[in-house]
Amino acid sequence: METKKIKFAAFKPWLTDKTETRPSPIQSTLPEWYKSMTRFIKNESTGDYYQNPEFPYGKWITWKGCPAIFDVMTTGYVFKAPCDIEFFLDNNKKIRCVTLDEKYKEFCTEREPLAGFYQPDGYYLEHFAWFFDWGFEAPPGYSALFIPPINRFDLPFTSTGGIIDIDKTTQPGSFPFFVKEGWTGRVEKGTPIMQMIPFKRENWESEYIEQDEKTIKKLVKNNSKKYRVPNGGYYKNNIWERRHYK
Repeated sequence: METKKIKFAAFKPWLTDKTETRPSPIQSTLPEWYKSMTRFIKNESTGDYYQNPEFPYGKWITWKGCPAIFDVMTTGYVFKAPCDIEFFLDNNKKIRCVTLDEKYKEFCTEREPLAGFYQPDGYYLEHFAWFFDWGFEAPPGYSALFIPPINRFDLPFTSTGGIIDIDKTTQPGSFPFFVKEGWTGRVEKGTPIMQMIPFKRENWESEYIEQDEKTIKKLVKNNSKKYRVPNGGYYKNNIWERRHYK
């Protein structure tokens, strides 16, 4: 697989490529709850693995054994909080924030409500915006999808998503985000805040294929025989292609 290069440019004079919270491969921020999960389900009282009744020697696989989940949580790069950020309620019970490092006072800013934008359920009405300190450069023809870190439901905020043609602009972006209702506290330095997935711009067209019942049943049967093997792993061992981000 061909390797492409993305460059991250510092937009603050004191930032260097050795800065602790610089953008990095998102795999480096996998949460502890993911890393500590086992690939197979264990009986907590006996310590034995649960057996799959369909296969005498097969064990029940957890979501940790799913390459699709691993892929989506390790694809691309991550932007992190450059310092501790405190969120609190003011006297009017409105959520507010303050960055705890003077150098980054503009990193997290309060915003007016997004007129006409759907207010996510379970989040404060007031919202904020991250303002990245790092820009980016990519080869011609490449864009990037910016989204909140996927499957990180443990984080107390969620960001709006967007796509930027990173081969045409080097300016760091600003992304609105919402804080979970009822939560106040500190977002610690190094917390992942946005996931960036580079991709090649291409035009696509769609086509629809009709299949009769006999064909569908045959496909389902063949797929079950192929993928439902003892202890799983067919997809990972025979289909999945690992991507590398450095």
